[in-house]
Amino acid sequence: APQLKYVTKLAGARVLVLGGTSGIGFSVASAALEHGATVIISGSRVNRLESALARLKQAYPDPSYHHRLSGYTCDLGVPEKLEENLSSLFKQSTATTAVQQQEQSPPSPLIDHIVFTAGDSPQITPVSDVTVDYIQKTGSVRFLGPLILAKLAPKYMTATSNSSITLTSGSQSLKPLPKWTVLVAYGCAVEGMARGLAVDLLPIRVNCVAPGAILTEMFDSIPAERRQSVLEQMSKDTVIGQVGTPTDVAEAYIY
Repeated sequence: APQLKYVTKLAGARVLVLGGTSGIGFSVASAALEHGATVIISGSRVNRLESALARLKQAYPDPSYHHRLSGYTCDLGVPEKLEENLSSLFKQSTATTAVQQQEQSPPSPLIDHIVFTAGDSPQITPVSDVTVDYIQKTGSVRFLGPLILAKLAPKYMTATSNSSITLTSGSQSLKPLPKWTVLVAYGCAVEGMARGLAVDLLPIRVNCVAPGAILTEMFDSIPAERRQSVLEQMSKDTVIGQVGTPTDVAEAYIY
C-alpha cells in the first residue's frame, strides 16, 4: 500500500475550531475530522453547539469519528469576560477524559492547531453614524477575541513548528465595500496581528485566511426580500461571478 503523505498530516492531531458551529468553521471541523484529527468545536450558544455536534455525527456516523469530536461553549462578545471564557475553553479542551485516564494517557493532551473563524453578524454602519460603543462592540469578537486567544494559547499548545494558529480576516481588507470602514479596519488589524504573532509565538506558526463573499448562515440575518439582490451584487463583484461556499474555503485552513 502507498504511504500517504498529504491526507494524513492531521492524523492524531488535536484541533480547536472557534466558530465551529456554523459556516466556514463548521466546514473546517468537518475537513479536520476527515483528515483524522481530534476536533473540538466552540460556539457562543449551547443550542447551536449541540446542533453542530449532532450534524457532524450524522454526517460521519462511524463511531470512530464520534470519539474524536467534542465541543464547548465560549462567549467572545463581552470584552470583560474574554480572558475568563477563553481560559475555561482551553482548560476544557485539554482536560483528560475518563477513557484517557483508564488508558493511562498523558495527563493533559495539548492542542496542535487552533482555527479562529468566530464572528457575529456585521452591523453595516456608515462612518457618519458610528459611535465609540459601536466600534468597541464590533471589535470584541473580531479583534479582541483572537488577540486574547493568542495571549493564552501557548500554555495549552504543543510548542513546535508543526503547530499553528489560523486567524480569519476578509477580502474587504483589500477591496472595501461602501459603509464597511469599521469592519475593514478590523480586518486589516487582524492581518497585522497575524504578522506580529508569527514572530511573537515562535515556534508556533500563525497564518491568516482572507475569504471573499462566502454563503454562510450569516446571510440569514438579511431580510428575505433583500437577500437575493445582495447575493447577486456580491456575485458580480467576484472574478468568477459567484459567491463561494464554506467547503470551498475550508481547505485553505487545513493545508
